[in-house]
Amino acid sequence: MPHILLVDDHAVVRAGLRAVLESTNDPVTVEEASCFAEAMTKLRQRHWDAVILDLSLPGKSGLEVLKEIRRTDSRLPVLVLSFHSEREYGVRTLKAGASGYLDKSASREELLEATRRILAGRRYVSAELSECLVAEIAGEHYCDPHDILTDRELEVFRLISTGNSTAETARTLSISVKTAYSHRHNILKKLAGKSNADIVRYAYEHGLAKCLLYWEVCEYTAFSRCPPAMESVLGTLA
Repeated sequence: MPHILLVDDHAVVRAGLRAVLESTNDPVTVEEASCFAEAMTKLRQRHWDAVILDLSLPGKSGLEVLKEIRRTDSRLPVLVLSFHSEREYGVRTLKAGASGYLDKSASREELLEATRRILAGRRYVSAELSECLVAEIAGEHYCDPHDILTDRELEVFRLISTGNSTAETARTLSISVKTAYSHRHNILKKLAGKSNADIVRYAYEHGLAKCLLYWEVCEYTAFSRCPPAMESVLGTLA
């Protein structure tokens, strides 16, 4: 019976994924972890057949967690789940050792198919991600400025593009504010921008609007407020 570890910091997401995985006639044992430390502890306690990993974890980015998992067990299949577009993160996660990348808006059938493939030792690549890989092979990967951001810069970009201030970004990634500002400076230089609002605008204009995570949208809607960087941009995008 396959043993799968779900790593996601949202309990409701873990519950939903678990329900889908356990809803088939294929017997499977599913356990959960809500953060990097818990995930690594459980990974060392027993043998696992696959990991389903959220890309956006507090403290450590999903890319960092993925690389740590690969260092711990280079043969362990990892399926990365994210609200972010495959164009934004798909190729990076495959390069970092993931067995597949799946958008969280994917259907139940897609999740089950992706899980079956990685359990069988194969890779799961969607049609959209296939196009990205073809462009990579053809030498067209660096066609957009955000493609040359480092993994850490992309994490900072993602957080700022969802309306977080640089200080909030530093807290989320457990880095100093000075380091966060340094990454922000490099991002703005590469994107030819001058402010956080330019980062938000860039995300929309380059089809990366999925960085507006469901959780953040719910939060801002519930409290009838919008991050300052977004307020200065949304009007121009209407």
